[in-house]
Amino acid sequence: MPDSDLLASLRRHPPFDTLPDSALPLLEGGLTRISAAPGHVVFALGTRLEGLYVIEAGGVDLEDDSAEPISHRGPGDVIGQKGLMLLGRATLTARVTGPARLLRVRKDCFYDLLDEVPDFAAWFDRAPPARPQALASAGLTALQVSDLMAKTPVTCPVSAVIADVARLMRAHRISSVVVMEGDRHVGIVTARDLTNRVLAEGLSGAAPVRDVMTPDPITIAPDALGLDALMMLADHGISHLPVAERGRVVGMIGRTDLFRQQAATASHMIAEIASADSAGAMAGVVAQVPALLAQLVSAGTAPGPVCRRITDITDAVTRRLLALAEAQLGPAPVPYLWLACGSQGRREQTGQSDQDNCLILDDAATSGDDAYFAALAQIVSDGLHACGYVYCPGDMMATNPRWRQPRRVWRDYFSKWIGQPDTEAQMLASVMFDLRPISGEAALFEDLQAETLRMARANSIFVAHMVSNSIKHAPPLGLFRGFALIRSGEHKNMLDLKHSGVVPVVDLGRVYALRGAIEAVNTRERLEIARDTGVVSKAGALDLIDAYDLISETRLRHQARQIRAGQKPDNFMAPGQMSELERNHLRDAFTVIKTMQSAASQGRGTLG
Repeated sequence: MPDSDLLASLRRHPPFDTLPDSALPLLEGGLTRISAAPGHVVFALGTRLEGLYVIEAGGVDLEDDSAEPISHRGPGDVIGQKGLMLLGRATLTARVTGPARLLRVRKDCFYDLLDEVPDFAAWFDRAPPARPQALASAGLTALQVSDLMAKTPVTCPVSAVIADVARLMRAHRISSVVVMEGDRHVGIVTARDLTNRVLAEGLSGAAPVRDVMTPDPITIAPDALGLDALMMLADHGISHLPVAERGRVVGMIGRTDLFRQQAATASHMIAEIASADSAGAMAGVVAQVPALLAQLVSAGTAPGPVCRRITDITDAVTRRLLALAEAQLGPAPVPYLWLACGSQGRREQTGQSDQDNCLILDDAATSGDDAYFAALAQIVSDGLHACGYVYCPGDMMATNPRWRQPRRVWRDYFSKWIGQPDTEAQMLASVMFDLRPISGEAALFEDLQAETLRMARANSIFVAHMVSNSIKHAPPLGLFRGFALIRSGEHKNMLDLKHSGVVPVVDLGRVYALRGAIEAVNTRERLEIARDTGVVSKAGALDLIDAYDLISETRLRHQARQIRAGQKPDNFMAPGQMSELERNHLRDAFTVIKTMQSAASQGRGTLG
């Protein structure tokens, strides 16, 4: 057995206080006490770790590779675990700040405890494997089209006649057939077509299928979400979608497939929104969103799919309001594109969201056309507000003439912001880099986005301003073990999980997108692409994604608790609501963000 004095001290600190007596022999010969003077380096960044350290007395600063302290650890804190859980090398430098005593658990003993004691391992495991029942509960948000589609689509050649298609449908008990010309799909015929275009028109069964098929049908990718398919079907008023990968049809998905799989949650809500005839009708559907969020969180759904599903509902409301506005005002005088920015643009909405949007008009628009678009914007913005998406406090809405302009004016905006990056320009550029088309002529934005990214990336001064802006939101790390909490006001002694947790990662994601010319606007997608393209190191990106997921999950669980308690969800949480395990993991996540901010500010974005 290990030395009784050392063991007694070790077992006073989590997670060693949970070790059963049967596990103590695993520590035999592996426990050492270290006394250290100020300035002593416990371990240095990149060096092989000898073990896990528990601080008995005194303090330790954790430093990045520029020797800048990014976090302070005190009595009871555990250090070195991240490196041991990765490649066995230190991810930061640990330097003693005053006379200190530490207990070192030899690394082989630490690994033995991880293998033999599940509760001990759980303490260090920030990313437990997905639970199958959670994925099932998540419905069409967690399931991809490839999980739902018919994987052997029935096809016919373009030379076939209508009777051939009818016989195929009867033989296979299906309601759609893909029309092929060689190995290329050129059309689709459905049972509805046979009724409306054949029987109703008195056509002969000998008529060619080309005469009744829908040419060049809309397709969907197999890795799209089931919810994406449902929205496409609703938006286009169709019942079947060929599934295509690299131009080749690999499956078929229909409304029946989706309704069979969907949970009674967002899927039917979107269907109701798509057929609503007023903002009031949609408001009744949107009122169910908090309950949906709580349900998804309770089911164990990951943060990304939860936020995606919430945002998809907002998108559906926006599209339906635009359709109602056009029905009231008549067709638009010139092509336009409605875009969302902010959390809707990034597909990261939670239980609390305002509206951020804008309009890009075709360059053929004249000053006389603005009356139409002003009215359209007002109808949509008022409708969003009625549904609970309150007016933007900063007036970042298409109702503001500044954000309702022809494409050439938008190009000038971006050019000016990038060329003269003052404080306002940084703010506006940050918002506008999160733009995502919602409805209208997508081509109005595609070239503009790529052009703007190229222009911004080439301007080193603008990049430097964006980097500087990205570190303004500091993670709430206190100097003495705890968190830096809000000091006064309504939310005194609480953590702001949005502005101090999520927003710093969102800001870093924008910097990586800028450096890598990444067109994705979702933060997690930006981090993944930055990792895959070398904009940031793989290890740094993985740590940051892990931290982002943890903070996002903590935020959503907090909001779900508030919703179940009948409260309005917000982003402010008292540390006392978390267990010691949760606080420990959250502090590690904030440390990762601080480290990555430091790397970005010193121009080491590729080093992570």
